[in-house]
Amino acid sequence: MKITGFKVYQVDLPLVEGNYSWSEGKSVDVFDSTVVQIETDAGITGFGEVCPLGPVYLPAYATGARAGIQELAPLLIGQDPTQLQSINMKMDTEMKGHPYVKSAIDMACWDILGKAAQMPVCHLLGGRYGEDVVLYRAISQRPAEEMAQNVADYREAGYRRFQLKVGGNPNEDIERIRAARKVLQPEDKLIADANTGWLMHEAMRVVSAVSDIDVYIEQPCATYKQCLSIRKNTTLPFVLDEVIDSVDAILQGVADNAMDVVNIKISKFGGLTKARQARDLCVSLGIAMTLEDSWGGDIITAAISHLAHSTPTEYLFTSADFNSYVTTSIADGAPQRVNGRMSASLEPGLGISPKFDILGDPVWSCSSSN
Repeated sequence: MKITGFKVYQVDLPLVEGNYSWSEGKSVDVFDSTVVQIETDAGITGFGEVCPLGPVYLPAYATGARAGIQELAPLLIGQDPTQLQSINMKMDTEMKGHPYVKSAIDMACWDILGKAAQMPVCHLLGGRYGEDVVLYRAISQRPAEEMAQNVADYREAGYRRFQLKVGGNPNEDIERIRAARKVLQPEDKLIADANTGWLMHEAMRVVSAVSDIDVYIEQPCATYKQCLSIRKNTTLPFVLDEVIDSVDAILQGVADNAMDVVNIKISKFGGLTKARQARDLCVSLGIAMTLEDSWGGDIITAAISHLAHSTPTEYLFTSADFNSYVTTSIADGAPQRVNGRMSASLEPGLGISPKFDILGDPVWSCSSSN
């Protein structure tokens, strides 16, 4: 099988809540998502998606993804999309870094492999564990009582794990954490996610002030060493996210006892192939994981569900249903939230069918005939 062409689509994904806010006053109203379609000489077509959380979260941005794909795609014409390691090595040879550019291409190749094998991607990623996977709900940064009410409302909808967006004024963040924990039950999990927003002295104030609360602390500071300094001064369970972008980062974190949980984002690692490698390493090392992406719609949610559903249940801390956060559906067949949980499709590949009336015309394309 050979790749014969690419089509790239751009789609806006407005938020259900109108706005999503996190640390340091950062916010997004509409997500700019990119969908990649890969065509083959076998008549099998695969789809992938990448959706950075604006240009201020990670070293990634939407127009950069599309520009990078335009650089890489013509160089992949004629390659076998089912040879995932070979495809990834080719992309890494032709473009140093920029993993988010490669993510949607790799995702689409997994979709093709699943369709060719007549198997769902989760089976190819390692098997299917359990009936469904547990989800968290991200709670956008607001005044403490508003955030607590949002937590209570989403708990009514079935969620039992909540990622509270903090990383602002430490006094207000302490109030946010205490108010949110009050509306939860002992079995519920609360994660205070600072998204790198605190300086070290601010992070120390917060973790000291909430040391009596059942709460996880996630990515308090910008750098690994800064986070490690906080980790060494708190007994609260600790999550690393933004600084976990490679297997080397995971190995360093384990060597330093720097975390209890890591967040593995598909596009941050460069696609499902490398995210699976990181996932399997964490399982071998006994590290629990949140498996997700930076953001996205139905296609990314489908990919997340396959990675999460192929992970041994005891190692899956939580996962994400990003398609429930946005008002626009871009594909049929994507997982839908049921009582705070979701299931990967049993159909071949990712199990999705894009809605081309929503995607519109491609913004760019190339083929072997060009």
